[in-house]
Amino acid sequence: MATPCGNFSGFQESLWPVLVAQFLLALVGNGIAVYRFVARERSWHSGIVYSFHLAVSGMLHSLSLPFLAAYYYPPKDWRYGPVLCKLERFLFNCNLYGGIFFVTCISLNRYLGIVYPLRIHGRLEPRHAKVLSAVIWVLAGAFSAPTLYFAELQEAEGITECLGSAVPQRLRDFYPYSLVLAGLGCGLPFLLTTFCYAAIIRTVFRNPHLSQLEKRKVGILVGAGVALYAFSYLPYHVFRNLNLGRRLLPPDEEDCAVSRTIHATAQVCKILVNLNICLHPLLYAALADSMQSCCGAASGTGTTTEEGAEHVELRSAT
Repeated sequence: MATPCGNFSGFQESLWPVLVAQFLLALVGNGIAVYRFVARERSWHSGIVYSFHLAVSGMLHSLSLPFLAAYYYPPKDWRYGPVLCKLERFLFNCNLYGGIFFVTCISLNRYLGIVYPLRIHGRLEPRHAKVLSAVIWVLAGAFSAPTLYFAELQEAEGITECLGSAVPQRLRDFYPYSLVLAGLGCGLPFLLTTFCYAAIIRTVFRNPHLSQLEKRKVGILVGAGVALYAFSYLPYHVFRNLNLGRRLLPPDEEDCAVSRTIHATAQVCKILVNLNICLHPLLYAALADSMQSCCGAASGTGTTTEEGAEHVELRSAT
């Protein structure tokens, strides 16, 4: 991107091999997860429905990465026209926020099943999860739809750029939209996810029928899920908006060293978002297996009716 501080494309051009590797990992990992859900899962409870859609979202997200890698391949130049530019940016955002919302739904589903097993026993049915999943796809599409308007091609120094934000003339209109995405599309789901997993850890650690090793395993995996969220989705939105704010500054007020640092960090955060998509299948499979093994270990130790219901719901919540 050409600015009064020079061209910022050099750092992006160095990222194309990383994007290719992430495309392969995300496509294979999420593709295997989708195959296992379709071919091997016979009982599609709510947790499986949300996890399936999360894997589909991750697989679709991965399909936008080859275009981005080809775009970043030096010299950085968009060769695919304005329609594919808008579509690539829309699909990236749609699957990004779809993935965030499905992560939140998985967290809420586990929270209800583990913390309030008797209240929701028999009430969390797959059909409810299917309806909510459809709503999430529509919501993610609605959140991302303005991208089809703002994303445009821009000629700069003899190359064509596909802007994921907006041209300078529309940047002041795009910035509030970006802040709304950060708040409703990332901040609020992160708070809900963190609250749910904190309550889950509290409930699991108070269960006297689980060993310290089992409790620690669940704690580590839940903590890893929150950490992945905190170190990928949150920084991406923070530095994206810092970068946009930097672009709104008058040229004589811009500090080139700070601008380059913010721009480079925003690009790294985008890479971290893609890495999160690669790790989702492993994390949620491990978390489900861990909770199920904990339930299995606890269920043979003589429990009360309430505790037995909790074990059953804990299985279904994973």
